[in-house]
Parts: sequence; structure tokens; C-alpha cells
Amino acid sequence: MRARNQDKDQLQHHGIGMTSQRTRERLIERLYEEGLSNPRVLEVIRRTPRHLFVDEALAHRAYEDTALPIGHNQTISQPYMVGRMTELLLADGPLDKVLEIGTGSGYQTSVLSQLVERVFSVERIQALQERAKERLLELNLRNVVFRWGDGWEGWPALAPYNGIIVTAAAADVPQALLDQLAPGGRLVIPVGAGDEQQLLLIVRDDQGFTRHVLDAVRFVPLLHGPLA
Repeated sequence: MRARNQDKDQLQHHGIGMTSQRTRERLIERLYEEGLSNPRVLEVIRRTPRHLFVDEALAHRAYEDTALPIGHNQTISQPYMVGRMTELLLADGPLDKVLEIGTGSGYQTSVLSQLVERVFSVERIQALQERAKERLLELNLRNVVFRWGDGWEGWPALAPYNGIIVTAAAADVPQALLDQLAPGGRLVIPVGAGDEQQLLLIVRDDQGFTRHVLDAVRFVPLLHGPLA
């Protein structure tokens, strides 16, 4: 019985049909063609079972390069954007302490956890975060600490962070996140509202903060206050 359960788990993690390894390989080829180039990031996206992070009814679309609904008016980011933001975060080398604002489905969290030493993830919607915890435990990813709270506040008790990644669009860059960024640290965040959002990379140096305006993006808004 135990062997049968292990076989079932393997099928679920590796995927069958539209979630097969061949489908994942096609996604990686597309991401490479779109400009992602960090081999470690691409390998982690290849081996991470995205179909486990969406509802079963949407599993056949898990390896399309598109955002998908996960309930509570939230989405799982498209794989390209997950890879793009992760590459930006890691562009100066390995990181040991990353703050993630917006756990969501836990997919971005799982990718980060395989590339950095520790991830501290804040989510305002408790039900989403509880499901994300279960998924990461199922995948034996145990270097993530979760907090249910307001992402605008970050996680000051454990600051500073070498990297901060925000998976929802803020009207402006939260001052709390700038304060919690370590010298030399990198903050990747979408800023703006509606169709007028841009991805920013902010680097903290001896003179203060250097902002780089990058891509036009589309994220759900970063809202205030925890929600049970």
C-alpha cells in the first residue's frame, strides 16, 4: 500500500497528460526564447510542479505561460514573470534571506525556496497561505517561514533582507519595505494601478536607493490589512 501511495504521489508531482514532462519542456523553451537566461532559475521552473498550485480543473493549463485564478480575486503569476522577477532578484549572486510579499498560491515561494537560503513570506489572505503551506510541505520545501499579515508593513522583526520580492502592485513603493532592505539588497516590485503598472528594481547602496524602471506589467493590487 505504501509503494502504491508513493507511485500515486510521483504521478501527481511529475504530472500526466497536459502536465507531463514534455509539456514542461515546451514551457522552458518558450521562456528561454522570451529572454530568461539564468540556467538555475529555468531548471527550478522546469522541475517545480505548477499544476499542484492551481485548482484541479485548471491543471491542464498549468504549463501555459499565463496567469491563472486561484480564488479570492487572486492569481498565480505567469511563469515568465516568476522567472523574470527571480532573475532580477538574483542578478548580483546568491541570496541568503529573502522577504516575499504575497504568498498567494505558493508557486513563486516554492521557486524562491529552491534558489535562496531562507524565504520569509507574508500573505494577507489566511486561507490562501494555509493552502500554500500544505503544498510546500508536500514538496518537502522547509526553508520558508510564513506570516499572516499586511504586506505593506513587511516583516520588520526579522529585517534586514538581502532581497525583497512583491507579487502584487502597490500604488507606490511602501516605505517599510525600503527600510527593511539591507545595504546592497535588491527590491523587485510592480508599481501602479490598472493598466499603468511598471516593474521596478530598487537597489540600496551607500548613497540611498537606485530605481530602475523595467517592464510594463499587470498584477492584482497590493491591499492593506489581513483577511481571514
